Order: sequence, then C-alpha cells, then structure tokens
Amino acid sequence: MNYQTFQPNNELNVWVKCYWTLENAREENPHKQRIIPDGCMEMIFNYGDLYKQYLEYGSSIIQPRSFVFGQITSPLDIGPTGNTGIFAVRFHPEGYLPFATLSIKEMENRAVPLEELFGEDGLHLEKEMLKVVNTTERIDIIEKFLTGRLVNPESIDHLVKATVETMLTINGNLSIDELSLHMNINRRQLECRFSYVIGISPKQLSKIIRLQVALKMLLGNRFTSLTSLAYEGEYYDQSHFIKDFKEFTGLSPKKFYSSNLAMSSLFSGTE
Repeated sequence: MNYQTFQPNNELNVWVKCYWTLENAREENPHKQRIIPDGCMEMIFNYGDLYKQYLEYGSSIIQPRSFVFGQITSPLDIGPTGNTGIFAVRFHPEGYLPFATLSIKEMENRAVPLEELFGEDGLHLEKEMLKVVNTTERIDIIEKFLTGRLVNPESIDHLVKATVETMLTINGNLSIDELSLHMNINRRQLECRFSYVIGISPKQLSKIIRLQVALKMLLGNRFTSLTSLAYEGEYYDQSHFIKDFKEFTGLSPKKFYSSNLAMSSLFSGTE
C-alpha cells in the first residue's frame, strides 16, 4: 500500500488541508475498510477501480468515479473492487464552503458526483484528472480548478475558522458554552454559523476532534490502558469515552484496537 500526502499552494492552504494519494494492488480477499469521521470534507478521484460502499441491512452501492463526500457523522464502510488508485483533496473543516454549489448540510453522509455539483465543469474536471498519469499534474489541474472558483478569496468565515483552530488547539476539550463565551458569540448564533459553514454542530466537531486525538494514541500504541486513554482525552469517565467511541467508530475501543483497521488512519486524517 502506497499512501502519500502533499501540501497545497499558498493561495489555497486556507481552505485545503492537504492532497493525498493511495495506491494498492488488487487483493485476493479484500476486507471492508472503516472510515471514521474527522470533520473534513473530501473531493475524491478514482483513477483505479471503483470502491464499494456498504449500506445498512447488507446492501451496497458502487461509489461514483469522482465526487465530494459530505460531512461523515457515523462510521462508513467501504471496500475496493480491484486495483486502488485514488487522488483526494482534504479540505479544512470550514474549507469547502467557497466551492459549494449545494447546501453543505444536504451533502451529509453522501458521495455527491462532481457532475451534480458543478455540471459540465465537473465532467470536464473528471476527464482532465483521469487522463493524466502523475500526481504533480493532478495537483496542477485541481489547483487551477479550485482557484478559478474562488470568486471572492476573502469569503471565509473568520469567526468559524478561529473557533475551529481553538478547538484543535485544546483537542476539543471545552464545552460549547465556554467556547461561545471565549469567542464572544451567542451559542445559538455559533451553532447556526457552524451548520452553514461546516455542516455539523460545534458539539459534534468537538467530539470528533477529541476522538481523533484518542485514535492517534490508540493506533500509535501511546497508552497503557483504556482508562488512561480516557483520562488523557479528558473524558468525564471511561463509560463516556466508550460511548463517544462507539458513536463514531461503531466499535468499542478494545474491539477497534484488536481489529486490523489501519486504513481508518488514512481516510480519517489521523496520519
């Protein structure tokens, strides 16, 4: 498996967290790969074989060749159908809004095809991205596309961005009332701004950030026990930690740790 990340140019790094690529040969018996919410939306291009997305009650669908995946609020299971070749744009939590053509809330837990989002421009972008054969060219193409859609480069919500940065700095360990007071904004107003700009509430993002910190420690073996992991993450107690963990991963911490879920660290941005 070959996974790499790349930094965007200076003009786009306010909105784009990174680009990443993943390549892997066809597996004889491919396993489901669990994707954990990380608060970031992504634009995906499959230049390899398509991925299968597993749904409830044992059904599944084939994901589009190119799409933007909205905010993920629950664990998502996918699996390769052949050779993997993916190029992706990972946006900052508040970073997709300047490029949005649909309400971000409408995109929640959906893989929305580029054609639905950008019409003929989306089809042309897909064609251009899939006909080139190296990452450098793909980055050039996507950066020209994204830069061209920045009608107003100052369109970022600075209060939401500052709030997200504060959340990340303190690992999500501040109540929303305390956060509202710190940012000098009414809680209801903050929640409305988050819903519009990011697509999830401040409380949801805070919980996701705190879980991602715990995941890094879990996947990096940087803990002595689950109790210590809950303590390091500043959860109220171990049962609170397990409850939040199950909400976003679908598994208990113990079961997650004992499973072969390395792919989760790639797709969730914990790498």
